[in-house]
Amino acid sequence: MPAWNRTEEVATMHTNEWRVDIHIDQQYRHTRARAWLHNADDSTLVGVGTAHPKTGEADVPEIGDELAVARALVHLAEQLMNTCRADIEAITHGPARLGD
Repeated sequence: MPAWNRTEEVATMHTNEWRVDIHIDQQYRHTRARAWLHNADDSTLVGVGTAHPKTGEADVPEIGDELAVARALVHLAEQLMNTCRADIEAITHGPARLGD
């Protein structure tokens, strides 16, 4: 049968929307970022990151923002991996292997 004449099964796609909100605050030479992950079932995880220049380094607020946000997102990712691991272990009753 020619390819153009085949009946293809159409899969239903399921989509979710998760949102990350990031708040940055600065006080003197210290920057703190918080990243909130809101998922489809209204669960929320929060990652926190900080940054401050070392003594003698230039204070460039944009770099402090970038570093604090990056650290907050890493912290958030670690929490999400831990949540995933715990969920898998609750279902399988064994250790989760996430490739880390």
